[in-house]
Amino acid sequence: MYQFDADRINSQKTLHLFCITVILLIGTGLITLYSASYAFAQRFFNDGNYFIKRQLIYCGIGIALFIIISFIKLDFLRKFVVPLVIASALLCILTMVPGIGVEKYGASRWIEIGSFSYQPSEMVKFVLPLYLAHLLDKKQGNLDNFYSGILPPVLVTVIFFGLIQMQNNFSTAVFIIFNVLVIFYLAGIRLRYFLAAIAMIVPISALLVFTKEHRVRRLVSFIKPEWDPLGASFQVNASRDAIVSGGFFGKGVGEGTRKIASVPEIHSDFIFSAYVEETGFIGILLIFALFAAFAFLGYKIAMKCETVFGKLLAAGLTTMIVSQAMLNIAVVSGALPATGIPLPFFSAGGSSLLTTLICSGLIANTARNNNNYKYEVINDN
Repeated sequence: MYQFDADRINSQKTLHLFCITVILLIGTGLITLYSASYAFAQRFFNDGNYFIKRQLIYCGIGIALFIIISFIKLDFLRKFVVPLVIASALLCILTMVPGIGVEKYGASRWIEIGSFSYQPSEMVKFVLPLYLAHLLDKKQGNLDNFYSGILPPVLVTVIFFGLIQMQNNFSTAVFIIFNVLVIFYLAGIRLRYFLAAIAMIVPISALLVFTKEHRVRRLVSFIKPEWDPLGASFQVNASRDAIVSGGFFGKGVGEGTRKIASVPEIHSDFIFSAYVEETGFIGILLIFALFAAFAFLGYKIAMKCETVFGKLLAAGLTTMIVSQAMLNIAVVSGALPATGIPLPFFSAGGSSLLTTLICSGLIANTARNNNNYKYEVINDN
């Protein structure tokens, strides 16, 4: 008679539930994007299906990457950590090269070759946690030594922060720093290093905010929304109006009106307002339930990992996706100053969707590596 290890069976169930949650988030995101983007795409591209067709292509590529990455052996993957870090840094540098880097909305965040465009800072969102999990695992016995244990990962993080900040992408740079601190904390870094990091990050961030006029305008409009109602405050105020108009049950999928012209970038960073207008408070509960399930299963996978590398990788990537979702929702609802952070699984944009599915694939990979389907033979005689 064969008796399966209960822990392995539970790990398998967790993996299956995680994959189902990812599928539900993808499906909800695609439906929302189609509804939110149709009018805008029809007006500017003479094709209401413009954004959803592009998103479906990237979704297909992302799902393929999710499946492939979830089956790759983690030990094999770790061999490519350094080349991935170098590639990410080079791509970030290319955003500042004339003829390759493309400036949009005052920021040089994209590279474009022919019809292909990509946002390298999105790649950093999974490469940097992968690198940190790899290095901090190797240095577990040496984390008390600042120069050999702490300084190397800090230097790499600072380099990426500088490269992304040079693209005038301050919000993403700070967001990545926050997630790096979470990984350092989970790795067991001493408290004094966190206090030292915060003592440096806060004044540097404040300095960077006040050195750019558009950042100051966003901050002032957040503190005093009535200050510039037709300028810096317009987008967030219009987004909140759309959210409130949804009521309890919403207007129905496809029945929203604010998405037509009232909220700029409603198909991208502000897609949550289109979602809530059509689904109401019930929709808010659903999206929070989905991301809560994603967080619960992701952290459960991390806790079950037998290696420090797996724990840090799964927990770091789960935090990256969930914190990005919460940050986007907070911005769109007016609880935080405006940023350029997209809503994972929902916002239009191939770079963001591919990154989200790659991160999800890596989390699934750690679960699969804990699920070797071991069993033992019991002799009844």
